[in-house]
Amino acid sequence: MEEKVTSFEEMKEMIAEIVEKMKKKGGIKNVYCLACGGSHACLYPMEYFLRTEAKNIAVHSITSNEFVYAMPKAVDENTLVFAMSLMGGTKETVEAAKAAKAAGATVVALCAKHEVPLVEPADYTVIYRIDIGYPVEEQNQMKILTLAVELLNQTEGYVNYDAMLDGYDKIGEICTKAIRQVKDRAIEFGRDYKDEPVLYTMASGASSKVAYMQSICMFMEMEWVHSSSIHCGEFFHGPFEVTDYETPFMIFMGEGRTRYLDERALKFLRTYAKKVIVIDAKELGLDTISDEVIEYFNPILHWAVGLEYAEGLAQAKKHPIFMRRYMYKVEY
Repeated sequence: MEEKVTSFEEMKEMIAEIVEKMKKKGGIKNVYCLACGGSHACLYPMEYFLRTEAKNIAVHSITSNEFVYAMPKAVDENTLVFAMSLMGGTKETVEAAKAAKAAGATVVALCAKHEVPLVEPADYTVIYRIDIGYPVEEQNQMKILTLAVELLNQTEGYVNYDAMLDGYDKIGEICTKAIRQVKDRAIEFGRDYKDEPVLYTMASGASSKVAYMQSICMFMEMEWVHSSSIHCGEFFHGPFEVTDYETPFMIFMGEGRTRYLDERALKFLRTYAKKVIVIDAKELGLDTISDEVIEYFNPILHWAVGLEYAEGLAQAKKHPIFMRRYMYKVEY
């Protein structure tokens, strides 16, 4: 039986309850995003939004196992933790949630199922979906962004709240059209790059961890291709020295304040590289969302489209994306 996804209203009410309860303890001072791998990267829209917009709440992102072994002393009853694991059974994240709870934090579990280990130490649970076949509104990054916006609006107030709500209404259709728009390109990408020994990914701003996910999850984990992600703002501080006409770069171009970083990197790549794959949010229709909030929707669009490119590569390589050598198969 399919799990019921947590609705917008349920998340709004949940945040209101958390804010009210924690107000009695002095309020929310710290937010920690805890997860591993792709789930950790999927929490980044929350980290980026709160880091950019919040005045009184500090946000931190730590991989689960490190949090367990090197927990910050700031974790206490004024801490709100978001712990995420797709199937809710990632051991490191379950232990991180338990450790946070023991330190006095309020814990929100984010996963795709209710009856899973991660839910046990959590005070609240948010259920999402991961399959791109489902509406964008039901998927993890959308839920995470919604929680972040609600948290800010209900604690400090958010001047662009209505613009965010309008963006929620638009992003699903934008992603659906973009996926159709790139389908042939993704197939061509797979055909042209199936034999490449390395694929670099690049992005900035809210989408910087989409490049990371595309690299460590879709290329390294799924397709066993050597890869590394590069923040566009860091490209000219070392990584650009590997640029040549034989090395491929996939760059996620965002809309909003950090687009300049992407454009600067792309200009260099167009001059000194030949194998450049551009996934541009502007060209894919994100500019129908208000300028005040558009940057926060970059990762939702980029990830939806990036999955199409990953599938195109998988088909060309005849390497199903769920084929594994080690994960779930050996002790580690």
